[in-house]
Amino acid sequence: MIKVDNVSMRFNLGNDKVNTLKEYFIKLVKRQIKRDEFWALKDISFQVNPGEVLGLVGINGAGKSTLLKIVAGVMKPTKGSVCVDGAVAPMIELGAGFDPELTAKENVFLNGAILGYSKKFLQSKYDEIVDFSELAPFMDVSVRNFSSGMVARLAFSIATLVAPDVLLVDEILSVGDAPFRVKSEQKMMGMINGGTTVMFVSHSADAVEKICNRVLWVDHGAMRQIGPVGEVLGAYKEFCDR
Repeated sequence: MIKVDNVSMRFNLGNDKVNTLKEYFIKLVKRQIKRDEFWALKDISFQVNPGEVLGLVGINGAGKSTLLKIVAGVMKPTKGSVCVDGAVAPMIELGAGFDPELTAKENVFLNGAILGYSKKFLQSKYDEIVDFSELAPFMDVSVRNFSSGMVARLAFSIATLVAPDVLLVDEILSVGDAPFRVKSEQKMMGMINGGTTVMFVSHSADAVEKICNRVLWVDHGAMRQIGPVGEVLGAYKEFCDR
């Protein structure tokens, strides 16, 4: 279960260019540092029940990814609280934990360790990761030479090794080639059918309709509407067509 209670997120946007730490402290003492406040999220409250799939929709910059990062624990909200029961798998920025100078094989163990997997477990699952990613000929190649689609393949294959209690997904099904997207979607559907609770961000209405039970529409950091898929998507589409 996921419970988000009156969550707000503020960012301070600095307008002044400061070249050195000394210059920063001098301006700070003289109160010459100017910052503009930007509220990326404002008073967001909702609950996702066990086994439910909640879709998040909204225009770019609406706050969807920020909300997902807060639920994942990557960011701490300025106000409010988040409670998540169970193990969380955040598929928010695939490949974010990769070292581009290391080979794909080395990054399997690096990224896997970041996700909490032991070396022994990763060794036992290594062939499974390679087979799913379809990158066997490239495992000794530095990741800096990979395309974004290849990075997504490898990252998705590592992240989905174990079905989590909670899955947070941000547009990952839009990367890679069509056959791999289909395979990734099938694996995700297997997790969902197995009872995994999901928050799913996507700009694809078809994808949201296909896998979600409810939809949350976020607009400029605020909750615009939450409810049945058809009802919320219909209102969102009408808004976008204006």
